[in-house]
Amino acid sequence: MLDLDTWQEILDTVGKNKLRTLLTAWSVAWGILVLVVLLGSGQGLVHGVEYGFRDDATNSIWMRSGQTSRPYRGLRPGRYVQFTNEDHTTIQRSMARIDHITSRFFIRGNLTVAYRGETASYNVRCVHPDHQVIERTIVTRGRFLNPLDIAECRKVAVIGDRVEAQLFKGRPALGEYIAVNHIPFRVVGVFTDEGSEGEMETIYLPISTAQRAFNGANRVAMIMMTVGDAGVEESRGIVSDLRRLIADRHDFDPEDERAVFITNAIEEFQRFANLMGGIRMFVWVIGVGTLAAGVVGVSNIMMIAVKERTREIGIRKALGATPWSVMSLVLREAVLVTGVAGYAGLVAGVLLLELMARGLTGSDFFRHPEVNLGVAAAATALLVAAGAVAGFFPARRAAAIRPVEALREE
Repeated sequence: MLDLDTWQEILDTVGKNKLRTLLTAWSVAWGILVLVVLLGSGQGLVHGVEYGFRDDATNSIWMRSGQTSRPYRGLRPGRYVQFTNEDHTTIQRSMARIDHITSRFFIRGNLTVAYRGETASYNVRCVHPDHQVIERTIVTRGRFLNPLDIAECRKVAVIGDRVEAQLFKGRPALGEYIAVNHIPFRVVGVFTDEGSEGEMETIYLPISTAQRAFNGANRVAMIMMTVGDAGVEESRGIVSDLRRLIADRHDFDPEDERAVFITNAIEEFQRFANLMGGIRMFVWVIGVGTLAAGVVGVSNIMMIAVKERTREIGIRKALGATPWSVMSLVLREAVLVTGVAGYAGLVAGVLLLELMARGLTGSDFFRHPEVNLGVAAAATALLVAAGAVAGFFPARRAAAIRPVEALREE
């Protein structure tokens, strides 16, 4: 163990060479600061991507109708593909891999929602019960839509908490009636959502009721589904099967991608995950490279220090100092300087990330840049390793000095 005299000697040596110590410390601190900021920024990008997917199930497939762009079996291009309730039922029965499915019907024209003289305009979605899973809707009071609401065409509604706050002015909404284009619907549930504020200003109605009440016949605009734990390749196969199934039902070329637009959230999420993995790797390479440059600088400066202290080291060895005692003295000096400087850089990097987080509170693409405990532990380990590496070669050179040759040094 080091005694107080040895510590005092190390501190005296550091104090006598303030400029050299400052330059050494700066190179290490800067390397750690850059590493921490880059890692935290990479984490901020990851959080931004995750935030973009927060509102929808990442294992979902969304299908929207379009227009044909190719002739097919004597039919001209430009035909509009209209989804129907039968498409929904056929997909549900034919595609065994699908575990949740819902369709959306859009009410045409301007929509007004009224309650006791209060009138406003909100986003009204006419859906099936499984929509709750796909949109990650969180019911806070009451319930969501259920199969009986669909089967019996019940006039019920589930409203967002901002709708409740704006229309009901603090009164409880459950059991009350709201009028959607003058048609009454009883509120059976209130929900919140992790998405944007617009999601909380949404009203859900049973699709069967809306189709009957608003002249929708059997038309639907979108069909969405989840496919369990299917991987990217399996999800691509499901998308191909879906396209062929709908193409057969509506007489268009299965290769006509403009007839039906299909969004594969699994594939998109994996693409972003791969991108984030690449960014993490790039950040580590740049950060560690910067730190390595600092370590090389420390090693060079310690080499100069050993050269300057050649006579001193020779006297020590002449008085009986062992090679290890000389080597450990240089090593510990290097570890002390790099450790303190590295910790300062670590603290400065965390503070800088905190300032960045506060300044970017409104950004959806870069959120909560931070360094977790695992990264902080890794950075600390790098500090110790950097100090040891930086001091090893100078320490080995110091330990190899012969007393006679050292005493001849001018």
